[in-house]
Order: sequence, then structure tokens, then C-alpha cells
Amino acid sequence: MNSIPPTPAASSDQAMWAKVLTLHAYVERQLTQALQRRHGVGLSEFRALECLVHADEGELRMQDLADRVGLGQSSVTRLVGRLFAAGFAVRDLCPDDKRGVYAVITEDGRRRYTDARATYADVLSAALNAAGATAELAPTVQALRSAP
Repeated sequence: MNSIPPTPAASSDQAMWAKVLTLHAYVERQLTQALQRRHGVGLSEFRALECLVHADEGELRMQDLADRVGLGQSSVTRLVGRLFAAGFAVRDLCPDDKRGVYAVITEDGRRRYTDARATYADVLSAALNAAGATAELAPTVQALRSAP
């Protein structure tokens, strides 16, 4: 496991939040590396494909996709540009409002998501297991895994 830096002493809320952020950064790094290495997609691209796969008719307005992936408008525009260049999504104009733009997943995008989904699940579990084996993050992982 990559080294997890110690959390600085602070108030209990700050210390708890620092542990969540440390765990988040570690897990995101593991997911990013595995998805890029094994499937040629970044974590944001994978999450966008996941949102599109589960959306009605495989499409979302760009702003809705931005909200679901946690990106700003300009960032999601670049993200969809990368998906478009890879053949994983297309842009479509809203039939009712020509200013509205949709991102629509392609069959290649569906295949890439399906191929990468198992890697995501495996690496997520492995990263949480590794972090949960450290004294620093074991209580945080346990709390997350036991949450309803």
C-alpha cells in the first residue's frame, strides 16, 4: 500500500474530516491508476460513463452530468470532449431548447464502462481493505462500511 500521511492534530471534527480526506485521496489515487492503466479511462470519465449508463435513454443534460460527477460546467465540457474523442459519447442538442446540450453514451462507451466496472469494484474494495488495515484509518473505514 502507498504511504498514508499522518493526520495532524486538530479539533475532533477537523481530525475526523482530515481522516476522511486522507482516505478519499488514497482510494481515488488507487482507482485512477487502475482505471487508466487497465482501461485507458480516467476516474472522472468512468464516473461520467456510469451516470450515462444509468440515465434514461443513456443521456443527460451537460449541467445534470456536471452535478452528478461533481464538476463545474467548463470541466464537464472538457470531460465530455474526451469521451467524444474516444468514441464513448456524443453531444446532442435538446429538441425543445436548442441551447441545451446532452451527453449521450455510445455502444463503445457502454462496453468500456462494463469492462471497467469490475476493476473499479475490485480496486475500491482492495483500497478500503488496505486503508482499513492501518491504525490511522481503520476506524474511518469501519464507520463507512457499517453506515446504513
